[in-house]
Amino acid sequence: MAYNQDMQEVLFQDLGQVEYGEAWDLQESLLKKGLAVKSLKFKTDNANTSDVGDTYNYLLLCEHPHVYTLGKSGSEDNLLVKQDDLGSINAKYYKTNRGGDITYHGPGQIVGYPILDLEKFETDLGKYMRNLEEVIIRTLAHYDIKGDRLKGSTGVWLDPDDITKARKICAMGVRCSRWITMHGWAFNVNADLGYFNNIIPCGIDDKAVTSLD
Repeated sequence: MAYNQDMQEVLFQDLGQVEYGEAWDLQESLLKKGLAVKSLKFKTDNANTSDVGDTYNYLLLCEHPHVYTLGKSGSEDNLLVKQDDLGSINAKYYKTNRGGDITYHGPGQIVGYPILDLEKFETDLGKYMRNLEEVIIRTLAHYDIKGDRLKGSTGVWLDPDDITKARKICAMGVRCSRWITMHGWAFNVNADLGYFNNIIPCGIDDKAVTSLD
């Protein structure tokens, strides 16, 4: 089936402030619904595929209480505080199934979780990541701030080509299963950057983080 990329509907939901595990469970449930549809279509004769429905696209925006999350390829050594001590700073910790290393989520961040069927857009995960970065870059431009990319890294940076000034303003990590995405970005708007001192953000120990405000 051919899809018109310009005509795709994306269902939006603002979750407000929500505990990380609750948001993760919601993403997983939406992903599983999409995977179930794809599985039925695969098993059903092409003449009857209209009977099994279609996948939907979603965009969830939220803010989390203080939490550290580790990607499946990350190292726990990049969490610089003992897990038993996280309660003293009102933070939690999750090992996740997204890509990337460790990052922080908390009040003052806009966290975005697109659950998209890329078969309705383009089945190119690298391009998808660049498109997510472009969303943040264009948002920063609205505030007369030049966001950019750092070669060999994901996310959005300020002054990436200046070794003394390079700092990340938006971290990204996703999971993709049968071309359905989940997880997404964490855009620092007025976050408490002190919480980043407890980790090596994204496993990069020679560059800083920053916030819009």
